[in-house]
Amino acid sequence: MGETLIRLRDDAASTAPIVAFADLTETSNAAAVRLSPGDDARALLPLLEQLELVEVAFPGFNDGRGYSAARILREYGYAGELRAVGDVLIDQLSHYHRVGFDAFAPDQPITRAQVDKAIATWPEVYQRTVDGRPAIWALRHG
Repeated sequence: MGETLIRLRDDAASTAPIVAFADLTETSNAAAVRLSPGDDARALLPLLEQLELVEVAFPGFNDGRGYSAARILREYGYAGELRAVGDVLIDQLSHYHRVGFDAFAPDQPITRAQVDKAIATWPEVYQRTVDGRPAIWALRHG
C-alpha cells in the first residue's frame, strides 16, 4: 500500500489490524478485513455490523472485480470505511466513488484536490448506483 491515504469521511480512520479475507472465520471478531481479487464479498455479509474497515485490493488497473465487491457491500448496508488500495488511478476515482468507496490508498501519491476534481468531473451519470445521484434518463423523463 502507498503512503497516501485520502478519506472522504469525517470519522477517525480505523486502527484495527487488517485481517486477510482468507484468514477470516465466521467466529472472527476482526474489525478490519482486506479483500483481494477473487474473494467473494458476499461472505462478509454476516459480519457487516462488526466491520469498521474493508480494504479492497486493486493489484492492477485492469482488474475491476473490486468494483463489484464495493457495490455488493454498500447495497447490503455496509456503512463503514470502504478503502480502495493499490493501483488506484486518478481517472478512475469517480467510478470508485460511485460504487461506494470513501477512502483511497493508491500506490502513487495523489492529493485531496485531485480526488475532489476527479469525483466532480462527470456531474451527470448514466447508471443509478450507491452514490445517490439520479441517472440522467431519470432527470430527463422524470
